[in-house]
Amino acid sequence: MSVHIPESNLQPERVIHVDNLRVEVFADRAALGRAAGTWAASILRQALTRKGAARAIFAAAPSQNELLANLVQAGSIDWARLTAFHLDEYLGLAGGAPQSFQTYLKEHLFSLVKPGLVNYLDGATTDPEAAAGEYGRLLQADELDLACIGIGENGHIAFNDPPLADFNDPQKVRIVALDETSRVQQVHDGCFPELAQVPRQAMTVTIPAIMAARSIVCVVPGPTKAKAVFDTLNGPITPLCPGSILRQHPAARLFVDRESAALLK
Repeated sequence: MSVHIPESNLQPERVIHVDNLRVEVFADRAALGRAAGTWAASILRQALTRKGAARAIFAAAPSQNELLANLVQAGSIDWARLTAFHLDEYLGLAGGAPQSFQTYLKEHLFSLVKPGLVNYLDGATTDPEAAAGEYGRLLQADELDLACIGIGENGHIAFNDPPLADFNDPQKVRIVALDETSRVQQVHDGCFPELAQVPRQAMTVTIPAIMAARSIVCVVPGPTKAKAVFDTLNGPITPLCPGSILRQHPAARLFVDRESAALLK
C-alpha cells in the first residue's frame, strides 16, 4: 500500500548547487528519507514506463535506513520488473552472516518488495577475482537506471576509499583492501562490536560503474558525515574525497540533514 506524503513534507529547508550536483538540506533524517525515497521511486517508475523494466543498485548501511523504508512504502512500482544489484560486500563473510550487506538489503528492501531478480556479490567465494569479473559482466549487460548510494566518513562511495579510488578504473568490480577509517565506521555504525572483527578486504563496484547510472540518489545523514559532506562540495574533485566526483554527474542529487550539513555555509 502506498502512503500519501504531503508535498510540504518533501520540501528541503534549502537547496545548494555545486557544479552539476543538486544538494537538498532537510531538518532531520525522517524528512530526508521521505524526500529521497519519493525521488528514487519516481526514477524507477519513469524507467518502467519508458522501457518496461528497470535496473538499480543499492548501498547497504544504516545511513540508508530511511531511504529504503520510504522506497518500500512507495506505490505504483512493479518490483517484479526490477533487476537489483548491491554496491559492495565484505570478503570472507557468507551472505547469511548478520553483518553481510546481502543480509542488510534482504531485511530492509529485497524481502519486502521482492524484485524480479537480485544479483548478489558473493563474499564467501573462493575465487574473488572471478566473482568480481562475473558481477562486472552482469552490470555491463544493460544500463543502470538508478544508483542509491551514501558517502562514508572518509568520503568514500561504495568501498572506493581515498586516496586509491580510481575515477577512471577500467574494471566494473574490484577487490580492495579497506581503509582503516572505513573499518572504524563499521564499528561506529554498530555493525561490528570491535575493529578486530571488521574484515580487511571487500568487493566493490567501482566509481565509473556507479557514475554510469542514469540517476544517482545519495543519502548522507548524521553528524559523523559533516566533514565528508563539506569535502565533497568544497575544493577540487579528487580521489582524496571520492564523493566529490558526484559533482560531475548530470543527474545526481545529494540528500543531507542539518547535522551532516553543519559545516556548509
